[in-house]
Amino acid sequence: MYPVIRMVKQLLLHRKDPPLPLTGTHVSTHRCWPWDIDLWMELNNGRTLTLLDLGRMPLAMRIGLIGTLRRERWSMTMAGVSVRYRRRIRAFDRFEMRSRAVWWDDRFVYLEQSMWRPDGECANHALYRAAIVDGDGIVAPERVIRAMGRDRDMGGDIDRPDPPAWIAAWIESERQRPWPPMQD
Repeated sequence: MYPVIRMVKQLLLHRKDPPLPLTGTHVSTHRCWPWDIDLWMELNNGRTLTLLDLGRMPLAMRIGLIGTLRRERWSMTMAGVSVRYRRRIRAFDRFEMRSRAVWWDDRFVYLEQSMWRPDGECANHALYRAAIVDGDGIVAPERVIRAMGRDRDMGGDIDRPDPPAWIAAWIESERQRPWPPMQD
């Protein structure tokens, strides 16, 4: 089941946090509850993806995206994800989540999210490819940035930096991946 109550709690908890720059990091604290675990008493890999929503939505709120989505009648959808799992988060463990937009191209925004254990170890790391969409399809990120009024933060010019090498490699890998997948 989707964690609606937890999402509302996060949005209320962070509603008065200061705004973030476009690539600012939103930090939040969470707990792994019994309904989040698998048979090995640790955070389920699929539930991890659901819980990452608890970081993305407050991030979108703090950078000003949520208001723009409502005003323009746009929505956000995830168009891909790659996750690296490295350390366990067990039932009742607290963890910190860090979420930020890293880069954008002509169609997508690339979001980096990670969960950190209290001992300072990174438990997992995800790279999401997100799209803002309207009734006609994908809305270009530069159009979204202008609609948010964030182009003024950049002196009127939206000067996109070069992508980090690891993100560029992931994008290239995704280009080579067959779609639709082969059927036997």
